Amino acid sequence: MRKAFLTGVAVCALLSSFTASVPSPPPADNDQRLAALFDAYWEKNNRLFPLSATSQGDNRYNDQLPNDQTQVYRDSLRAFYQGYLGKLNGFNRNQLSDTDKISYDIFQYKLQTELSGLKLNTWMTPFKQFWGLPISFVQLGSGQGAQPFKTVQDYDNWLLRAKRFPVWADSAISNFRRGAKAGVVLPKALVLKMIPQAQALVVSDATKSVFYGPINKLPAGISAAERQRLTAAYQQLILTDIGPTYKKLGDFLQNEYLPQARTTTGLADVPGGPALYAYYTKLWTTTDKTPAEIYQTGLSEVKRIRAEMERVKTQVGFKGDLPAFFAYMKTDPKFMPYKSAEEVLTAYRGIQARIAPALPKYFSLMPKSAFEIRQTEAFRAASASAEYNRAAADGSRPGIFYVPILDAAKFTTPGMESLFLHEAIPGHHFHISLQQENTALPKFRRFGGYSASSEGWALYTESLGKELGVYTDPYQYMGALSNEIHRAIRLVVDVGMNTKGLTREQAIKYMMDNEAINEQKSTAEIERYMAIPGQALSYKIGQLKIQELRDKYKKQLGAKFSLRAFHDEFLKDGIMPLAVLERKMDAWAAAQK
Repeated sequence: MRKAFLTGVAVCALLSSFTASVPSPPPADNDQRLAALFDAYWEKNNRLFPLSATSQGDNRYNDQLPNDQTQVYRDSLRAFYQGYLGKLNGFNRNQLSDTDKISYDIFQYKLQTELSGLKLNTWMTPFKQFWGLPISFVQLGSGQGAQPFKTVQDYDNWLLRAKRFPVWADSAISNFRRGAKAGVVLPKALVLKMIPQAQALVVSDATKSVFYGPINKLPAGISAAERQRLTAAYQQLILTDIGPTYKKLGDFLQNEYLPQARTTTGLADVPGGPALYAYYTKLWTTTDKTPAEIYQTGLSEVKRIRAEMERVKTQVGFKGDLPAFFAYMKTDPKFMPYKSAEEVLTAYRGIQARIAPALPKYFSLMPKSAFEIRQTEAFRAASASAEYNRAAADGSRPGIFYVPILDAAKFTTPGMESLFLHEAIPGHHFHISLQQENTALPKFRRFGGYSASSEGWALYTESLGKELGVYTDPYQYMGALSNEIHRAIRLVVDVGMNTKGLTREQAIKYMMDNEAINEQKSTAEIERYMAIPGQALSYKIGQLKIQELRDKYKKQLGAKFSLRAFHDEFLKDGIMPLAVLERKMDAWAAAQK
């Protein structure tokens, strides 16, 4: 799958030998050995996951595309994780420095979680409308993503990588078929969205393909002969490899898989579904909370936030009930002032400018990475939510806040401010960029992620709007409440669909009944949760934990509590499971006394 990795294995073997020969090494020596173990792990990890390496700016494997749809590949992962867990267990945690104890705990958690996941049948649904290689492949090959297109070698790397896509697709189709035989199939509603996604990427004119983008932007320094060669090669690639592969995927989904897709909604309706959802719940929340507990938390939060919404409705003098207020905010022309996508993007840039002066009061740690706001690409916008794509650690690519704009004239303003705080600054761009820029962290931490911590942080930052100089308009504050209740609703509908028989249609209605969202957006959201069960739980669970810690330390420390210091401590060590985070933050609070 990747280039040979004997060197990393040899290093690990030497480490294991050294461990056996020295029973009680001093702490400093333990720290050095642990750092070497992490380095060796990360080298092999990037060979196993070259697409992740590319996203981090490690360009050594940009020509690689492993077939991760095979049993051989899954077995190699199992051996990889089990081997490193065994090596980690050779260390005495008590002999490590405080920083390395955190790394030890995160590493152990990661390996155990990965091994648990490999026991499940997730491979029977290789991709969905919201995630998977057929989606990320377009972002890479368009020239707008992490895959670099600056040199002739970069262009040749993509040719080699892309030529492996047809084999991957054949294996994915095989896995879909095996899943269908076992009764593990996707809901029809999702398959119906996947089909046009694939069909849209089939072209008869290569120059009309999104994959022709890099040729349209060939660097000036490339010679005429190379330009001619690469142009011909990319046209052939699109017409003989990429286009036919998407056609094959679309035809398979349309003609063979769709008739077998299920009409039910949640994982409870597939073999092994309850165990799979329990795994996803733990994976995404990094807690031991049960789905039933999370469901009750969701109901409680929806009730609390609705009460605050009622207060704002009264404040602005709206006559009517809350659903009528939602309808007003979705349909009144004053909330739809834009005529073009560029006007929407300009409005978001205005939000960035407004919060910038207040940031130093609440953050002394700020990222160096550049940041941009872009419109979500047309091919995926219909099924996309706003999102953040991380910057390259070496500064070669900015962090990007993507905004799906299907029709600028119908783009509503309430919620824009809180969305920017969440997806961009000081949400994901701060958290992820600061983590990547911290070269003192081992690479598995610099480039790792836990949704409950990262999404929890992003949702928590929405509560800082008034401090940062936004939410001065009650409708924007109402939008922030709508965004918060949106995350509370997720606890109800995600658990409800997967354990309580809640249907897709009932979930869409529940969402529309409790927030200012139109049917199109609500449908896209619910179908996203169907595609990534459990992920939507991470936001509110993480936010509630961060807010709980802030309140606890403010009470403990009194006048000694600094919100800026709290934020800096949270951010400086990167993203981690919530239990590890709480131990770290408790130690920080104790030191403040």
